[in-house]
Amino acid sequence: MKDIFERDLSGEMVSPADEGYDMLIADIFDTMKTAADLNSGYKTPGEVHDYMARILGKPLPESTTVLPPFYVDYGKPVTIGENCFIQQCCTFFGRGGITIGNGVFIGPKCNLITINHDPDPENRSATYGRPIIIEDRVWIGINSTILPGVRIGYGAIIGAQSVVTHDVPPMTIVAGNPARIIKKIE
Repeated sequence: MKDIFERDLSGEMVSPADEGYDMLIADIFDTMKTAADLNSGYKTPGEVHDYMARILGKPLPESTTVLPPFYVDYGKPVTIGENCFIQQCCTFFGRGGITIGNGVFIGPKCNLITINHDPDPENRSATYGRPIIIEDRVWIGINSTILPGVRIGYGAIIGAQSVVTHDVPPMTIVAGNPARIIKKIE
């Protein structure tokens, strides 16, 4: 039988009434406390890497830069590749799993959201996750939101303030709300 963490990451509906939910919420609050500590005052690049390792439960590649403040609910299901640059004020809801490839640029105020609520109003406090996958060499413009279950293909560009609701093919530029293909990258 799967524990609450496995169920959450596999996309099953989890509810505050479920066994182990208190442990999940405790882990989330621990992660948010670590992020709050990261975001309080200036931190050197080395200190940021140390905090990110605690948030992710694994080292952040030395070649990757994260500029605080950085907001996250749960970092353990988040993997960040080499040579990435993540600007300030980004929010990652990582419970459903986020995989960021190599050479990815994420602009300020971007949101990567992997969790959604049950549409049934009588069970609205229950949530389920869908992973976000961002392939290598993607650029996500300022204030964009990537919704649960989206895969962004190699080399794609997400225009500023876009809301990405569906997969993005490799080597395309998308923009808008909802984001639509604007053109192919040659």
